[in-house]
Amino acid sequence: MTPEETRITSLTAQPYPDGYRLRVNIEMTPFQKRPQLEVELKDADGDEVASSSIVEPISWKIEFTMHIRGELNNPYTLEAKLFYPDGPATEPQTFQFDVKPPSPSEKSETDSA
Repeated sequence: MTPEETRITSLTAQPYPDGYRLRVNIEMTPFQKRPQLEVELKDADGDEVASSSIVEPISWKIEFTMHIRGELNNPYTLEAKLFYPDGPATEPQTFQFDVKPPSPSEKSETDSA
């Protein structure tokens, strides 16, 4: 697809059981020219708690982990923007979700690591 036709087709996120990490999955239309992505994670107050920049991904399917900073503040909103530095840009895609606090046994395992 040309840059004008390249879009994000799927944005999903799955919190890890520890409550501090997030698996992010992004799928795009196949592309001829590699785009760039800006991904932001915001809490219920609209404060940014994590962000990532992806420059010229090789594949149209991307999976990565983001780390959630601070105390849990549900719901969270994940926003991904696909763009080309010399144009064009697409409308941001969003995904909203809640993060469950870790169980006491998972929290003590995380604290001891």
